[in-house]
Amino acid sequence: MLPVLYLATQNKHKVEELSALLQDNFVIRDLSTLSLSEEIPETGNTLEENSLQKARYIAEKFQVTCLADDSGLEVEALDGAPGVFSARYAGEPKNDQANLHLLLTNLSGITNRRARFVTVLTYYANGSYTSFEGEIQGNIVEVPRGTQGFGYDPIFQPENETRTFAEMSLAEKNLIAHRARALEKFKNYLDKT
Repeated sequence: MLPVLYLATQNKHKVEELSALLQDNFVIRDLSTLSLSEEIPETGNTLEENSLQKARYIAEKFQVTCLADDSGLEVEALDGAPGVFSARYAGEPKNDQANLHLLLTNLSGITNRRARFVTVLTYYANGSYTSFEGEIQGNIVEVPRGTQGFGYDPIFQPENETRTFAEMSLAEKNLIAHRARALEKFKNYLDKT
């Protein structure tokens, strides 16, 4: 029987991606199965701090094994912004369309469109944790393309690709994306423990 793993995220898209990649290793549970009435704290200054904070919060509050994710888009011409503030780039409440619009506005007239997506996963079990990082390099396109995915997917075109993440199926994205790369490291860790 597979062990139960709770995903410390309230983002249904992340649950879908992580579940697809981990279903052979765990019975996946999202936070809807716990009596969580508040938002998970995210007050860190780095992706690593936020990922650990979320994992620790859920693991200790509910006495479960969990995996947390914090991801960010870092744009070279914007000195790494939005980075750790990716989900709230345009302010509160979180709004993907407003974030996209602000990012494209801030890049208006800028030819350097280099960017990278970064994910930090934190696995928290039995009072200890281990973190795993994944990244993918790419460029920001000038006009959003595609209807798949979420967040910045319609404007992020991975290196050596002609399509944005939003123009790929979930299975195609999961072959190359930052979250999948971090999860691969996590799976390798599980194989060794």
